[in-house]
Amino acid sequence: MTPHRVFGISGWKNSGKTGLTERLVQELTRRGYRISTVKHAHHDFDIDKPGADSFRHREAGAHEVAIVSGKRFAIMHELRDESEPNLEEILGRLGPCDLVLIEGYKREPVPKIELRRLEAKSREPLSPSDPHIVAIAADHPVADKTLPVFDLSDTEAIADFILQTTGLTAE
Repeated sequence: MTPHRVFGISGWKNSGKTGLTERLVQELTRRGYRISTVKHAHHDFDIDKPGADSFRHREAGAHEVAIVSGKRFAIMHELRDESEPNLEEILGRLGPCDLVLIEGYKREPVPKIELRRLEAKSREPLSPSDPHIVAIAADHPVADKTLPVFDLSDTEAIADFILQTTGLTAE
C-alpha cells in the first residue's frame, strides 16, 4: 500500500479532468499543501522531441534516461517489452508530498470524484458501477442525490471536500 494520500479525478474523455486537476493543484498549493499528480495516458505519448539528446539516448536503447538541470529533472523509463506499471508502482516512485491527485485511472480502487460534462465523449454515469466514486462534479443538474454533487467550476468547494475526504483537514 502506498504511503501517499491519493484522490482521483475520473470521467469520460472531454469531461474536464485536466482542467479541474490544474485548478485543484493551484488551489491546494495556494493553501500550502505539496501536491503531486499522476496522469494516465491512453495513447503512445512522448515528452521528448526527436533529435533531442535524451530522445537519442532512448532511441539508442537506454532503459532509463534522466534529464537534469538546475530547475527540474525527469526520468523517462522505456517499457520496451514490459507491461504497463500499475498505479501502486508509480506511486512508489513519487517523492514525499501531502496529496497525489490521480487523473484518469477510472477503475482504480481509490476515492475519486466523477466529472460529468454535457460535451463529454459519453454521458453514461460511472458511479453506479464504481463504489470508489465518493462525489460528482458536473456542468449540469444531476438527478443522482446519493452522492455529494458539486458544480464543476466550484474548485474551492471541491478542494475542501478532497481535503476532508483524505483526512488532510479535521473538519
